Amino acid sequence: MVDWLTPMGRPRTLLRDAAFPREVSVPHYRRARVPGGSFFFTVVTEQRQRVLTQAPVRDALRAAIQEVRRDRPFRIDGWVLLPDHLHAVWTLPVDDDDYATRWRLIKARVTRQLGEGFRNPDAMTARRQAKGQGSLWQHRYWEHWLRDEADVRHHLDYLHFNPVKHGLVERVADWPWSSFHQLVRAGVYPGDWASGAAGS
Repeated sequence: MVDWLTPMGRPRTLLRDAAFPREVSVPHYRRARVPGGSFFFTVVTEQRQRVLTQAPVRDALRAAIQEVRRDRPFRIDGWVLLPDHLHAVWTLPVDDDDYATRWRLIKARVTRQLGEGFRNPDAMTARRQAKGQGSLWQHRYWEHWLRDEADVRHHLDYLHFNPVKHGLVERVADWPWSSFHQLVRAGVYPGDWASGAAGS
């Protein structure tokens, strides 16, 4: 039986717009919990601030990930860092499904390490101030459980092509903040993968 209530007991949302001329029930989102699973993530900055590729943010993110991985291991299978968002593919240990705590810790450590220099007053809502939160990250993120090798490969291709899709570079190999270069060295991708595909 499907439970149409959220854990907080609120009913699901009803939508009505041009795409759905009648009321359509949409259940509240529930995260996939798969021990040892591989997952694709999209994490976005608050108000799409274009700061993630700045050196202090990259350094803070790298340090936070290393610190979290010491206590809560996970494998990074793919990664791309863009100015206002990132995509990642992670695989968790066999008996572990808790990526949520890992992301919470990473985001909190990056925010704390960057301090006031990256606090955006325009993004500091009363809620954020009351909770003592920063203004770098959106509260939520998107995740997708990768069900098989084809799904993993599709999402790795997607994240590596993302800088081209957003018009940041013409070739995948030209974007420096990506796992693409490591995967080329490992023989997973040819160095000229997707060259000339920007218009597709």
